[in-house]
Amino acid sequence: MLAKVTSGALIGIDAYPVEVEVDIAQGLPQFSTVGLPEGAVKESKDRVKSAIKNSGYDFPTRRITINLAPADIRKEGAAFDLPIAVGILCATGLVDAMALENFVLMGELSLDGRIKPVHGVLPVAIAAQSWQKKALILPRENAAEGAVAKGPAIYAVSDLGQVVALINGEIAMNPYCNEEESLEPPAAGGNDDFSEVRGQEQVKRALEVAAAGSHNILMSGPPGSGKTMLARRLPTILPDFSFDEALETTKIHSVAGLLSRHNALVRQRPFRSPHHSISDAGLIGGGSYPRPGEVSLAHRGILFLDEFPEFKKNVLEMLRQPLEDGQVSISRAALSLTFPANFMLVAAMNPCPCGFRGDSAHDCTCTPPLLQRYHSRLSGPLLDRIDLHIEVPRVPHKDLTDQSPAEDSATIRQRVNRARQIQHDRLTPFGLHANSQMQARHIRRFCKLDEKGDQLLEQVTDKLGLSARSFTRILKLARTIADLAGVEQIETLHLAEAIQYRGVDRKLG
Repeated sequence: MLAKVTSGALIGIDAYPVEVEVDIAQGLPQFSTVGLPEGAVKESKDRVKSAIKNSGYDFPTRRITINLAPADIRKEGAAFDLPIAVGILCATGLVDAMALENFVLMGELSLDGRIKPVHGVLPVAIAAQSWQKKALILPRENAAEGAVAKGPAIYAVSDLGQVVALINGEIAMNPYCNEEESLEPPAAGGNDDFSEVRGQEQVKRALEVAAAGSHNILMSGPPGSGKTMLARRLPTILPDFSFDEALETTKIHSVAGLLSRHNALVRQRPFRSPHHSISDAGLIGGGSYPRPGEVSLAHRGILFLDEFPEFKKNVLEMLRQPLEDGQVSISRAALSLTFPANFMLVAAMNPCPCGFRGDSAHDCTCTPPLLQRYHSRLSGPLLDRIDLHIEVPRVPHKDLTDQSPAEDSATIRQRVNRARQIQHDRLTPFGLHANSQMQARHIRRFCKLDEKGDQLLEQVTDKLGLSARSFTRILKLARTIADLAGVEQIETLHLAEAIQYRGVDRKLG
């Protein structure tokens, strides 16, 4: 007796169909699983056996062989419990084999037959649109996540008996419908707002430029100057989160198992803030079977690295590829995976180990060798990939006590949205969404300077000895500043502002 059930599995953040083949033959009782199953899949036999018995069905005392095809790709996780159990029941004649061909099944089984939620449902639901299946049968807690894909019908089930009755047509069930999750994500908000930040007008302007063009930014200043406070308010001025971007981000969070059961769609741009003790696999991604790291979880959002030089140097150097390419490639002996990592890096650091170098209110106690070791933790190539380098000075007392209203996040966000819309109209034909993604051919076309601008940039290049990367990043920044001003031509004023944001070039020069 042979039965076939369709399920799904993941490679990176993409899904592929898995055909669960169940063969029940004469012979001594045995339960074997083939097709490169890992630990959790191998253990499914005990969960499946108990779930079938406790759901009121007879478990066949024969030789049972489970094959997970394609057999050359490693399978992991407990999502195959439900298709294996249904396959066994189908092979024994308790489930209609013809009706079963219309469904994709995923779910973990409890010993009493209840169906538990699993990870990675959204990528499977998106991919199932091309598998020519009519519906997905999913755990009740995963139904909202699957419905976000707007693909085949979703049936939310709670136990094995309900699944059998649904497939056999013994009960009528309406497909799951979640109207709330189909709406466009709301505007970013929360309790934080830029109106709470006193002073630091130059820094707030730099953050506005960074948000408008999705540029990386490094803030350096003494303790208590407001670096972390400013960074945590940056999400409130980021541009609108489109549904396509939200869906792409949600796929990554689904694979990582970070989706909230009460909110199946990531509705705001991610803000990830890992501790400086994080490992390279935690930041970039990895493991024996690679999982997305913090750079991928921050996709389409912000990766905030506080105390930047305190991170391990080898970990920071791994940021080079995602900062340049917008993705991370992880190679292992068995497979090679690519995770999206198009994020905006926001880093904060003290100017020296004691934190008071250049501070008029405190004396710096750091020796030159100590300063050298501190700054050597950040390599030149890494700093070169950060567009804006901003000094955050201590806030004067008069600014702290100033009661006049400051500009709020909503007002700044309107300007950012206008600038980003200009970039969208300009760059969409090239598959780009922000000025920071422009390549050399786009820069030559959209970042043309007038004669005064050419002379200014030539003087700066010769004086500071700018690298080609620094040269192009200044032009990208100037393009963003001009977009914020709503003008097509980059003017000398825009170029001068962009140059002042490249503090690392001035120091190196």
